[in-house]
Formats: sequence, structure tokens, C-alpha cells
Amino acid sequence: MNTKPRTCTDSLDKRPKLKKMDVRFGTWNLRSLYRAGSLRAVAEEILKYKLDLAGVQEVRWDGGGIAPAGDYTFFYGKGKEKYELGTGFSVHKRIVSAVKRVEFVSDRISCTVLKGRWCDIIVMNVHAPTKDKIDDIKDRFYEELDHVFDKFPKYPMKILLGDINVKVGREDISKLTTGSESLHGISNDNAVRVVNFATSKFLRTKVQCSHILTFINLLGDILMGSHTIK
Repeated sequence: MNTKPRTCTDSLDKRPKLKKMDVRFGTWNLRSLYRAGSLRAVAEEILKYKLDLAGVQEVRWDGGGIAPAGDYTFFYGKGKEKYELGTGFSVHKRIVSAVKRVEFVSDRISCTVLKGRWCDIIVMNVHAPTKDKIDDIKDRFYEELDHVFDKFPKYPMKILLGDINVKVGREDISKLTTGSESLHGISNDNAVRVVNFATSKFLRTKVQCSHILTFINLLGDILMGSHTIK
């Protein structure tokens, strides 16, 4: 496992300046891109939702790099051996010039920094361990995520999206992060970890879909709303 983040910055400073506009974010566990034509099919699908940036999980590609995919540029990191895990970002051509850098911290965590109108927008893309994984794997994942989160300055907007692999219920302990409108009545074993992390980082849920959660630490909506970049 690499101990240093993998960063995609080639040619990022040579692009034209971006005009002010709103952007739309989303997330998708692809299960695999290890099939011919999968990347283009994914690009066509996220274009239907008019997404400017999609954080994806389970890319399952060897190596890391940048690939064109229709109207999108795909930044991807290396997965595990045997073509497992791996995350990536599909960024629409109209905002790709706002990408300041992309880092692949591990096969489960990546992040990108966008130039915003008032401040940078930091998007963290994660694929959390499932509930059947041993506690040591879960502990190491959240320790690494905590380190990644805290290395960025306090003031930029931070968005945490991805496949969190958790069911957060409507118990009182969860309402500060998910409110009273959770899709689930009872939390599963992973819920305590993610609620504790979200609470410690002042994160609030904006979108819930099955076991996928999206958190932000400032204002803004994912999919149904927008953020402004310069």
C-alpha cells in the first residue's frame, strides 16, 4: 500500500480560466469499470443527471492517471491487486479548468481541490469498509480519513461523498448529522463510527440513498442543488 498520495497535476495550470458558474456534484459505486466501453457508458449516464463532478468507487483499474470520456475527464487511482477497489473523479469539461489538484491517498480515499468563487472547494471521495470487515480495517480507514480531512485548511468548503457503507437510523444520537428524515429506522454497526466522525468535523448530511451518504460542512446541495466556482 502506498504511503504517499498520488497526485494528478499534469497540464492543469495550462488551461483557460473558468467563468463564474454553479456546479453539481454526485457519487456512484460503479462496481467495476473493468469491461470494454464501461467508462464511456458511465460518462453518458452521469451526463443525463447534468453532473459536473461525480466521485466514483470500485473503479478496479490497475495504475492511475487521466483519461478522456466523452464530455468528461476521468481522474483515477490505482486499486488493489486482483482489480479490487479504487476511486476516481469524472469532471465535466466546463469545470475541468477549476481542478487545482487531485490526490489518491489510498485505494479507498481520494480528494480533489476546486477553485471556488470565494474559497476553494475540497471534495473527498471515499469507499468505506463494509460491516463484515474486521474492526482493525475500519479503524485504519477512519484514522486515515481523519488525517486527510484535517490536513486541509479550516475555511474552504469540504464535501465528503462516496459509498459510506452505513445505515444511519433515526435515533437521537444520529439526528445532529442526519436529521429526523433518515431512510432507516435503526442504525447498523458502522453507524457509530460515521456519526462520530461527522459530528467531530461539523458535517451534515445533504443526500441519503440506501447506504450512500453525502456530507458537507458548509451550505450547498448535492445533485438537487449547486455550488458556485469562479
